[in-house]
Amino acid sequence: MLTCCIRYEIDPFKRAEFERYARGWGEAIPRCGADLIGYYAPHEGSATLAYGLYNIASLAAYEEYRARLAADPLGRENYEFAQRERFILREDRTFVKLCSK
Repeated sequence: MLTCCIRYEIDPFKRAEFERYARGWGEAIPRCGADLIGYYAPHEGSATLAYGLYNIASLAAYEEYRARLAADPLGRENYEFAQRERFILREDRTFVKLCSK
């Protein structure tokens, strides 16, 4: 099992847009085959860092999931919303695996 950790740098004046974006992924990600841990918006401290976390079985499963997500109506809508509103300034994706068990 891998965990995809997405680190976002967001426009601090468009936090509401990011939260709408996160709610959309809250529906689309599980429907398309990943185990969503959650999306996190800034609360205290940095006003620009946000995170998205989900589990996926493997990198091969990730590629299949991404194809389903790109074809999903809400997935496409979310991508287009982010491009149109430009609230994401930077996005970094890292895959990690649990090693403490």
